[in-house]
Amino acid sequence: MANKQSRDLMRQKVIEVLNKARSGELHAIHQYMNQHYNLDNADYGELAAKMKLIAIDEMRHAEAFAERIKELGGEPTTEMAMKVTKAQKIEAIHPFDATLEDDTIFDYNQYQRICLDNGDSISAQLFETITAEEQMHFNYFDNVAGHIKRLGASYLARIAGTPAEVGAVSPGFVGTKGGEPGGAA
Repeated sequence: MANKQSRDLMRQKVIEVLNKARSGELHAIHQYMNQHYNLDNADYGELAAKMKLIAIDEMRHAEAFAERIKELGGEPTTEMAMKVTKAQKIEAIHPFDATLEDDTIFDYNQYQRICLDNGDSISAQLFETITAEEQMHFNYFDNVAGHIKRLGASYLARIAGTPAEVGAVSPGFVGTKGGEPGGAA
């Protein structure tokens, strides 16, 4: 049976990988939203809309990691893993993102093992769940990159001018009058 000092050290190792993951998610949010704005501005609404939805997935991931870090007594990082790559050409966006997602999947599998090795099956399960979602992101980015590579301008011409709406937008805190039922703040 591990003593308290040993368990605390094990918990810190888990918090460390959760924060590394959170840092990567924060980067992905900013990267994908930057791409969303640029795709929308270039009139590739369909691609922009899906990019925004993926960024929202990454927001959920960042929040899930933060909540688990707090449960373990840690402090969630607010730092991004790297700087956002800006002004990418349309042909470069999806292969770039596929690589980011592939690297994330690799890392999360390693982090899941670290969680299990340090006695935290709950954090390991969180990594398993999020890794499956990252695989869906990878598949999408890889497929679009393949379409652009094979079909080039004809594929992009088909998407040009498509709408960027992604459905109902949450009214947020302000729109719900402070989050209170009936609007009382």
